[in-house]
Amino acid sequence: MPDETHARPANGNAGAPRTYRERPWLLIAFGGIGVAGCAALIVGTLIAQIVVPDHDWIADTISDLAAGRWEIIMDVALYGFAAGLLATARAASHAHMGKGGWSVGVASLASLVTIIGARNEYGDSDRDGVVIHMYLVYAMGAFFLLTCAVMQSGLRASGHGTAGWTLIALGAAWAVMCPVFLLSATSVDGLLERILGVIACGIVLVPSVVFIQRGLACVKEL
Repeated sequence: MPDETHARPANGNAGAPRTYRERPWLLIAFGGIGVAGCAALIVGTLIAQIVVPDHDWIADTISDLAAGRWEIIMDVALYGFAAGLLATARAASHAHMGKGGWSVGVASLASLVTIIGARNEYGDSDRDGVVIHMYLVYAMGAFFLLTCAVMQSGLRASGHGTAGWTLIALGAAWAVMCPVFLLSATSVDGLLERILGVIACGIVLVPSVVFIQRGLACVKEL
């Protein structure tokens, strides 16, 4: 593990002992998977909205898309997003850009993978399991906000100022939209859930792009 007492430079390897150097292709691969996971969630949701009959994207939630005949579409989309989260967490643990806060962020990302991967139903009137809304509002809400709060400083200190401030903005938007979603009327909760989904993708995309950039910068030094 790299020395956490100093921020790591933007290229990841400048002045670092050989054993601490970041593996560029590892970062590029994991960063790419993170981006692909976000794309899977967005594209899967759009496709499901098209093929599911009588779906109202403003009033009906993503959970409604994941129940019934076409549930496989959202299964693939959500598991793809979980894979993206896992890859982002793995890249963050390799390119460690902070002290204890960054480690908490890695654990938070890993926890989100568990939450998404372990879900067993989506609000389809089956009360034997835990519906996805409970995960979304409580666990996902807390862990995505925590990720933004603890990882932004490491990004800024490591030369990724724009990414750090973007993560702060996304965290603020997430903090505002979560209670709005909780208190919203059912006639608009589908729209609000989709807005939260876009913000969640943004939270994953920001570090994923940073890891790709760091990997490419390291490749140029080889």
